[in-house]
Amino acid sequence: MDGDGRITAVGVPSPRGVPSFGDELPDGLLIADARGRVVVFNRRAEAITGLRRDAVLGRAATDVLPLHDGEGRDWWKAIDPYRGLSTRTRHPECGLYLVDGREVLVTASYLRDRLRRPQRFILSLRDAAARARRERHRADLVSTVAHELRSPLTSVKGFTATLLAKWHRFNDDQKLVMLETVNADADRVTRLITELLDVSRIEAGRLEMRRQVVDIVGTAREVITRRVAAGDDANRFRLDARGTLPELWLDPDKVHQILGNLVENAVRHGAGTVTIVVEPDTGREGAAVERVVVSVRDEGEGIPPEAAQRVFRQFWRGNRRRGTGLGLYIVKGLVEAHGGAIAVQRAPGGGAEFRFTLPAGSPA
Repeated sequence: MDGDGRITAVGVPSPRGVPSFGDELPDGLLIADARGRVVVFNRRAEAITGLRRDAVLGRAATDVLPLHDGEGRDWWKAIDPYRGLSTRTRHPECGLYLVDGREVLVTASYLRDRLRRPQRFILSLRDAAARARRERHRADLVSTVAHELRSPLTSVKGFTATLLAKWHRFNDDQKLVMLETVNADADRVTRLITELLDVSRIEAGRLEMRRQVVDIVGTAREVITRRVAAGDDANRFRLDARGTLPELWLDPDKVHQILGNLVENAVRHGAGTVTIVVEPDTGREGAAVERVVVSVRDEGEGIPPEAAQRVFRQFWRGNRRRGTGLGLYIVKGLVEAHGGAIAVQRAPGGGAEFRFTLPAGSPA
């Protein structure tokens, strides 16, 4: 600590704009010393409060960051961190308000000496607006799941109850239609649960990658074959494999899921021919192939440019009412888990083109 009480250890700045201790943290961090003066104020704290680090360091924390509760009471006076109870070790998270009226979520803790005197008072700040967005997201997820589950489960319950109560009143053809409907709705529920599990793994960073050599052209061909077997017109699909492709070490199930989702999206929401283009990309002329580029195109109305950045968000469905709005979000997560990237643009012949890249070469 220097003569002004500022921390001067490696990685902790003086207030001259050098990177500060805690700048890598996702939460705002304020640390006050034994005299209540600010010795650490990280970059995230600057962003949340709008205060500059060089205007904060060395000043009393109570002066630079006045905090009030919902009743307008001074939080610092209420907790009295330097003269209050010596047995306190922390203050649980609570919502407090800055001078400009914005709400922040604050958690505080103490570092005390052997006589229980505060040597450091540590304040963690979180953006309440971000928390509110997450809460809305959770509410949207619950609402979407409830809505999507209710329809097929109502159908399953209705048909099974009818068959159990009036089995002998129906002929075999009628029973077959009912059972096929039940089976289709059960598949729909299974797909939704699978999507939710994928979303959970993507958000938690827990996607398991089982890499092996994958024939991506063969995978695209298999996706088309399955669509045709399910009743789609074979003439609606075209596969265009260009150039010599490098060896690809990918998760075959996830690559199949990526292509399957994109083709289904093109069939359901696009029009005309659905084309899958697979080609090598060297990155620069004469260099070794660094990645493979795959494009899935349709000939429909396409996606407006202003919506291009939103299509990969959860629950984005544009003007469409069908589906959960999770498919493209999952596709993006699966592509990025492979080390690739995906974007949407206008296809050469109109319509939408989802173009993603996958890295070449064996896994590290």
